[in-house]
Amino acid sequence: MSIKPPFTDLEIKKSPAGFYEGYSLPIALISKGIMVAVVLWALVWPLNANEVLGSAKWALLNGFNTFYIIIVGVFFFFLAAVAIIPSTGKRIMGRPGEGKEFSDFSWFSMMFGAGLGVGLMVFATAEPLGLWGSNPVIVAGGVEPNSEEALKSGYRYVFAHYGFHAWAIYVVTGLSLAYYAYTRDMPLTIRSALTPLFGSAMNGVLGHIVDVLGVIATILGVSVTIGYGVSQFIDGLYAITGMEWMMNMTGDAPAPGKVGLIAGLIVIMGLSILSAVSGVGRGVKYLSNLNLVLSIILLATFIIFGSFLFAMSTYVSALIDYLIHFFSLSFAAYGPVSEGEFAAALPQAAMPLASDLYSGATNAWGDFEGFRSGLEGAAAQLDEATLIAAYEAGTGGRLFNWQAGWTTFYWAWWIAFSPFVGLFLARISRGRSVREFILGCVIAPAMVCFAWMTILGGTAIDLEMTGGADGTIIGASNTAKLFVTLAQMIDGTLLSALTVMCVVLIMTFLVTSADSGILVMNTIMSGGEQETGVKHRIIWGVILTAAIGTLLLAGGGGLDALANAMIIGALPFTLVMALMMIALAKALYRDGLRDKFDSAEASQPAE
Repeated sequence: MSIKPPFTDLEIKKSPAGFYEGYSLPIALISKGIMVAVVLWALVWPLNANEVLGSAKWALLNGFNTFYIIIVGVFFFFLAAVAIIPSTGKRIMGRPGEGKEFSDFSWFSMMFGAGLGVGLMVFATAEPLGLWGSNPVIVAGGVEPNSEEALKSGYRYVFAHYGFHAWAIYVVTGLSLAYYAYTRDMPLTIRSALTPLFGSAMNGVLGHIVDVLGVIATILGVSVTIGYGVSQFIDGLYAITGMEWMMNMTGDAPAPGKVGLIAGLIVIMGLSILSAVSGVGRGVKYLSNLNLVLSIILLATFIIFGSFLFAMSTYVSALIDYLIHFFSLSFAAYGPVSEGEFAAALPQAAMPLASDLYSGATNAWGDFEGFRSGLEGAAAQLDEATLIAAYEAGTGGRLFNWQAGWTTFYWAWWIAFSPFVGLFLARISRGRSVREFILGCVIAPAMVCFAWMTILGGTAIDLEMTGGADGTIIGASNTAKLFVTLAQMIDGTLLSALTVMCVVLIMTFLVTSADSGILVMNTIMSGGEQETGVKHRIIWGVILTAAIGTLLLAGGGGLDALANAMIIGALPFTLVMALMMIALAKALYRDGLRDKFDSAEASQPAE
């Protein structure tokens, strides 16, 4: 008996004429309507927007933190199985005999630049330093923060956040889209990935909803990336020029101010729109190649002038530790601890004061001394043993708050980023095998990220551990830590030249991310068309600029409102990704059966 052929008759109705010619009106109008509403809300009621987004984020995390953690672990092990199984790993995403569209160098350059370029520039020093001072082992009282003993656990979580899990998120989306587009000639759009489960239902309202969720997630994921990148861009310009009008000078350390952020955003997005208009074959490709070359120069600088031996020893020990703890990093999720649960775990003498002790004991960003010094009244009069027991009772709450505020933030960021990066990876990967796609887009870039984080971040930590930096790097804002680290390593003309180069690199990474996001959004709204209208790229560039700018203002010049909106927007697409994974498993299995049936038919003797 023959195997029923797969559903490939995907029809996305497009406007035949007018302004939206070639675009799906429901997807375009609903997506724009949602984003315009968010922009107006954040512009007219900025304080309300920031407060509501913050409350909604924590309400969501209280219910879905465990889901976020576990589903990302499942993504990785699913991809590992697909790559290992011979019948699935060897499949070519393209027609028989079709070659690769891009060279391996350009493929890796575009993948790297779109996937984690801005994140690596911002967090290359900030992430290792931050996790050296706060991670679950420290939060649980296992080691002292910023100590030599905290280095191993700190890098364990650095590798977790920027390693195989992060890239697995991108590849679940990218592999699904590429597989259907290049083996079944289906549109390169989000809804195609769910056709094995829902068939013709994806031609209607359900398909529109899926694509709209992809557009919104893309906007929010790209917005957070650009928000961090623009902040670092302004820090770099300040390091070069010393112009204080760009900065907020009222805090402990200078930080980008509202005026500087908006000015930087306009410059970056203007260049991004110009690049997006030129298309992936020219603007994105050339900028990506430039990004990789400049990144290698920056890495070489840290190898020559930084703490390279310290970094390499850290790399080896951290990689081994990461792999040993890989399973627990994939699935160990913490749940919230209510005030009632906290009170029940307190010593008898402290139970009446549970409400006074709860917030300090479950604060993941403090320590025992900070907890004790923050107490007032009767709570401050409790004896040492009771206070220690109360702090231990809050350990579960501290672990949950740390994971929700750090690891889950990253998982939500990568998930929100995955329609953009996944579709972009699919766009540049025609002709490659499934195994090559998985290994090339999960293992290879993760290993580069590990090296980047240990060489740059390890140098910053070594400067602090040996006393050379004397706390100046730790005390700098996250987006300024890279420049402060460079200033501790070198000086004079070389420092000035490298600072300028870093600013150029940040700018090109930002432009690459933004223009790729604009192209991806237009691809989704045009039903998978890879060449879209110039005017719509410009319009979406303006909408993206407005969304980032108003959410930055709503956050008082900070990134809280952007990050909160992104975590909320990522959840619906996480559910879509789970369905994509199931659909891909079904498609690969059924295609395997079809191949066996066709081989059996071909081997039958002619009559």
